Amino acid sequence: MKITEPPRTPERRKQDLLDRLEREIDVWVATADREGLPCLVALWFVWDGAHLWLATRPTNPTGRNLRDGRRARLAFGDTRDVVLVDAQAETFPAQDVPVAAAEAFLAKTGWDPRRERAEYAWFRMRPTAVQAWREVQELPGRHLMRDGVWVVQDPR
Repeated sequence: MKITEPPRTPERRKQDLLDRLEREIDVWVATADREGLPCLVALWFVWDGAHLWLATRPTNPTGRNLRDGRRARLAFGDTRDVVLVDAQAETFPAQDVPVAAAEAFLAKTGWDPRRERAEYAWFRMRPTAVQAWREVQELPGRHLMRDGVWVVQDPR
């Protein structure tokens, strides 16, 4: 997209976001500890239509931050096609993760953390705010979700 192109409609932006959640495999996960020390890692994810599911070691900084702080900012794309998702985290030990979420994760990534020797935790990420834009002309109207409610109707 060039700056001279007209901005996408809010409905198109939401559809592009939903398509991206189905298509992409990696998401940047930004967390912070209680002292505010930031941590940024890329993790695999699966989208279940309402939540993003992540898996990581509960003892690493991201796992601890998600468990203790219960929130993160997730980011997709580059500087010309940005999606930011603020999300609340809920932690599930491997034995308690819903089978449907774990099986969808396995189908998408080819990896099943439940079968690892090391301990993994699962994190159900509930979006509370979503922004999406390409270039400066799309900054107005970039908010697709606020306070956990879509501000743009379902495009389908």
